[in-house]
Amino acid sequence: MSLQNRRRAAGLAAHLSKTARVACALAAFALSSALLLACVGSRGLTDSVSTSVSAAQERFEGQWLVEYRTDEGKTSLTLRHRESRRDDDGRRHTGEWNTTRNVDPADLRGLTREQALSSAGTNVRFDVRREAGTFACEGWFRQGSGSGHFTFVPDQGFAAELSRRGVGTPDSRQLLSLALADVGLALLDELNAQGYERPNVEQLVRMGDHGVRADYLRGMGAAGYRLRTIEALVKMRDHGVTPEYVRELREYGYTDLAAEELLRARDHGITPGFIRELQSAGYKAPALEGLIRVRDHGVSASYIKALRDEGYTSLSLEELVRMRDHGVTSEFVTELKGLGYTRLSTDDLVRMRDHGVTAAFIRRVISRGSAAPTVEELINLKNRGSYE
Repeated sequence: MSLQNRRRAAGLAAHLSKTARVACALAAFALSSALLLACVGSRGLTDSVSTSVSAAQERFEGQWLVEYRTDEGKTSLTLRHRESRRDDDGRRHTGEWNTTRNVDPADLRGLTREQALSSAGTNVRFDVRREAGTFACEGWFRQGSGSGHFTFVPDQGFAAELSRRGVGTPDSRQLLSLALADVGLALLDELNAQGYERPNVEQLVRMGDHGVRADYLRGMGAAGYRLRTIEALVKMRDHGVTPEYVRELREYGYTDLAAEELLRARDHGITPGFIRELQSAGYKAPALEGLIRVRDHGVSASYIKALRDEGYTSLSLEELVRMRDHGVTSEFVTELKGLGYTRLSTDDLVRMRDHGVTAAFIRRVISRGSAAPTVEELINLKNRGSYE
């Protein structure tokens, strides 16, 4: 081959090589564009990038703790999640969820009894499945105690079902809240069966956050309390009015209480234990308003016992309330008895307290040579400002 032909061949080869590289680059670009369009659909590149960033931010992780005590009839599961995020307006928000519930050991899917009770300790992996999603857990167990970290995997099928039922479509964070609270479709079914309004996603999450689950709703409904509105139901749960509380009050004769009366009783510290203490002290528990009055004024079993130890054994609840209101304590009675003032009437005790006649004042009067004055004389001296 001549030199000229060789140069032409070399040039042609170089051209073909360049063409091939360009073709490869174009093919690669076409392939990446096709993949990008498939991901983006009809929304465009900006939405795709935003979606990718959002997906990265929507990864929810947290801690788990388990006390594996099957011999005691319970296994305690704690799930904790803490996050700090910045909203579109630039403000930072922090949130923390911490739930502890007794669960069936079978709910810890993938964890064996041998692993949980390992004496040497072992690494573990297991799942906690809720309707709203799954907590994929990994960590360490030794002698019945375990801890580690979880990653939450939302269940989009559950989200679709909520949307189908007219509740709305929860985002990943709302699904996490529902899963932590173990809120499922049973709550919606029970709400519907009892004639409650259909909640939206925010209300459903709020119910879960405040401990309103299907079992609570069923219990309150069985006790005769169908409150019709979700806010009223959440308020009852927040104030600690439970089916157990209703049942215990009924056992002590407080039946057919309205919902507002239950709330009032709970808010004022009326507990079965308080009622029991009054009865043990020999008092028949009064009507609810009277019971609340006794509790509000600080008349407790210990107050009653202390006064009885000082000899005041037959006081009515009204007398006890009056003495407590005026600051008559067992210590005050003891000091007066030490100065010779024994078996004073409740009226005398209250009047002395109201006029500021204290043991210290009486000692000053006596120290200046006065004979032990009467209660009335002490009150008059105090009112005149004597011995100050």
